[in-house]
Formats: sequence, structure tokens, C-alpha cells
Amino acid sequence: MAQKIIQTQSLQQTQTLSPQQVLQVRLLEMPVSELEQRVKNEIIENGALEEGDHFSETDDSYNADTQEDAYESGEGGMEAYSDLVSAPSKELKDALGDYRNSDEVPDYLLKNYPQNDTMEAIDYSDTISFYEQMKEQMNECELTEKQKMLMEYLIGSLENDGLLKKPLSTLADELEVYHNEPTTVEELEQVLRILQEFEPAGIGARSLQECLQIQIRRDERFHTPLKQKEYRIVSQFYDEFTHKRWDKIQQRMKLTDQEVELLQKEIRKLNPRPGSSMGEVVGHNYQQVVPDFIVETDDDGTITMTLNQGDVPELKISDSFLDILRQYDQGRQKMSRSEKDALLYTKQKIEKAQIFIDAIRQRRHTLTVTMQAIIDLQRPFFLEGDEMLLKPMILKDVAERTGLDISTISRVSNSKYVQTNYGIYPLKWFFSDGYTTEDGQEIATRKIQNALKEIIENEDKKKPLSDETLTQMLNQKGFPIARRTVAKYREQLGIPVARLRK
Repeated sequence: MAQKIIQTQSLQQTQTLSPQQVLQVRLLEMPVSELEQRVKNEIIENGALEEGDHFSETDDSYNADTQEDAYESGEGGMEAYSDLVSAPSKELKDALGDYRNSDEVPDYLLKNYPQNDTMEAIDYSDTISFYEQMKEQMNECELTEKQKMLMEYLIGSLENDGLLKKPLSTLADELEVYHNEPTTVEELEQVLRILQEFEPAGIGARSLQECLQIQIRRDERFHTPLKQKEYRIVSQFYDEFTHKRWDKIQQRMKLTDQEVELLQKEIRKLNPRPGSSMGEVVGHNYQQVVPDFIVETDDDGTITMTLNQGDVPELKISDSFLDILRQYDQGRQKMSRSEKDALLYTKQKIEKAQIFIDAIRQRRHTLTVTMQAIIDLQRPFFLEGDEMLLKPMILKDVAERTGLDISTISRVSNSKYVQTNYGIYPLKWFFSDGYTTEDGQEIATRKIQNALKEIIENEDKKKPLSDETLTQMLNQKGFPIARRTVAKYREQLGIPVARLRK
């Protein structure tokens, strides 16, 4: 049968980020230490970009009480700080004239610049400090651009213990809905297998069982009889293993007492929380954190928020480039080919510089309105510093208050820190779910978890409390939650069941 070539037409709607949007997203994710180096590199690369004066403290400080009134009077959201984002000057528009071309895509927008590792910073020990180390390992792998994006998202989705608790199907939905990145579970599975090869062993596992299996498989003695038996216990007799039913394991595997003792010793060497051990792997290094915000609370209850600009100067378009553009513009009717090329080069450099300036201002604007909304929603904490005063708050709450997209709030909260009168905190620390009681009262999850943790820490270790008893005690403290909720919070805190706490 002869083959035929058939041509068909189809209509497909796609959404593509503009170069300006790509730049804004990348600058938004950068902490201030990285931004400083990024601006320096841009000034070196683009002669049309010049340093102006440094940002003044007056420009960066905002009174939280004044801005809260602006929100409540309907002037909140993006418009509350519209003065932070200014359009290109009339002088620049006139100079560019009809040479501006929105279809040109500057190559520099897609470049990655090295980070600055020599910043003056505040030492801040953090159990999730393995994030940057994971990205360094990722950069050593041969990945496509999409695989790198998926890898970064998987790393960002890891829990504090280094495990991946969210199903891959959920992550695929999040990528498509919030980040406009259609992704299949199979693609995520492929990238996850690469992530699970990173150090420390067990990173990226989707369960404790898989975490232990990965560590045993990665052991250079995996093919020895001892390791094979250890792997069989974790794989085939996992339920008996978690309930410490070693007598049944010994009977079914026909092990001697000496073998059981040796296997128990080997399994105890495995790490159920590989993410928390990253500090040990890198030699107890401290994560260097430069706070992006400084929030000060005065004795009279006034809250002042300052955006830390670090060494980032005010930027402007070079006057010399504008003069060159005007000179060429006056005689463009009689220009030679080389002069036209020079004109195009000058125009492109000025346009790139203006895009970068606008992106820096947009970043400043977005960070400011996001931090201001968090202060407004968590005002009792910033006044008193008591963790128990934190209210239930999710990304949607801040998004609705600022008028920004949820994905934008997520990017800000995942990479920024705030210095307060009571210490330095990552922004995501202020977010927590809430539990609504039958009478409609909303209680922060963290508040219940702290109460649960306190009860368990003070229990008789010889007679640990069951979940049922813990539920009754929490109810007496004013937390009317169900037993299954207690079990859920206990697992989130990494606390085992009563029989394993003896």
C-alpha cells in the first residue's frame, strides 16, 4: 500500500512568558546577596546601564500602620505602592522614537550569572540548608532545560527531612495550574530517579521504606549476604520491622540470634531523615542568610518595615548612549550601513537597560507589598513575638490582600528572610493551615502542634501516652480535635506512636 503525505491544520492556544516576565521572575526569586552580584554583572555587560545614587533608607522604609489603613480604604494591592514602579521617562521615549521593537528578545535575559559567595551575612543555622547543595549537585548533571526546571521544583517540594511527601500527580497539577508548565507523571518520575542519586543517600524518597531501600542499595556492600538480608527485611517484612516484631522476622527468614543482632545494628545506621543530616555531610556549615526585610517594632506599637537593598545602587540609562542615539536620529536619512548598525546596537542596549531597570523596580514593589501583607495579617506576632499568636495564613490570603498571583507569593516566601525584634525567620515560617472547630473558631495548626509536642515531651517515657489519651488532654486544653487529627499532627512533627516512644 502506497504511503500518503497528509497535511492538516489545528488550532492550539499556548501561553508564553515574555523576556520581561522571565527576567522579573528570576530577579524576584533572588535573595539580596545574589541580586547585588546580578546587578554588577549587568552593569559590566551593558554599557547603557549606569549606577546612580544608592537607595536611601527613607525610600525603603514603610510604616506598617499607614499601609494597613491604605489596604482597608481600598487603596491596597498593587496600587498601594504604584510609585515604586515608574514607566520609562519621556526623554527616553523620545530618544528611542520609532526604533523600539517589542519583538526583539535580548539574549542576556536567558543567561545565568554566578552567585556571590563572599557576602557579609548573619549566621543562621537551618535544617533545610541542603537546598543550595542539592542545586549544586543538579548542575553537575546533564539535564535538559525542562528537566532542570522539574528538578528545581522537586527540590523545592522536599520536606525538612528530605523526603518527598506530595504525590507526583499533585506536583504535575501544580506545575500546570500555577506555573503553566504541562508535565506528565512519567517526566517527573524520570527526574526524581536522578534526584534520588544525590547525596546524602535517601534524598527524594517518597516514603520511609523507600528511603531505607535507597540507602541500602547505595551501599558498596549491597551484594553481600548481610546487605541482601537487610534489604529483604526492609522490603518484604517492612510492617513487622516497623512494629519491632523481630521474632516473626527471625522465624520467617530463619535467622540466628547473632544474625538478628547484627542486622539490627546495621539498620540502626540508616538515616530516616536524610535532609536533616545535611549539616553533618557538609561539616556542620552554617547557612549564610542576609535578611531581605527588616521589621522593627517600637515600644508604642509602631511597626516599620525596611526592604534591604544591600549594595544595589539606583540604576539609570547612560546619558552618553542617549546622546549617541539623538545624534544618529537627527541624520538617519543619510546614514551609511555601518551607522545604521551602530544605531541598532545603541537602541538595543538602551532597551535592555530599561527592561532591567523596570524589572528591579517591579521586584522591589512585589517584595514590599508581600511583606506588608504578611505584617498586616500577622500583626499580633510582630507586636509581641509570641509564636502562639500566629494566625492561620495560606498563600491565598496574601495573594488576595496584595492582588498578586499565588505563584508570585510562593516564589517570594520560599526564598526570603525577615529580621525582626525577635529573631530572623524565613517568610514561609509565617504560613500555616488552620483548624476550624464546631463553633466556627479557627485555630492555627502550629499552635495545636506546639501543645501536642509539649504534652509528649513531659509524658512518662516508661508509659507513653496513646493518641486517644493525647486527644483527651488536648480537648481539656481547649483544642477540640479528633484522634485522627492528633495522629496526623504527631506524624508531621516526626513523633512515633506510643509503643515506639518507650
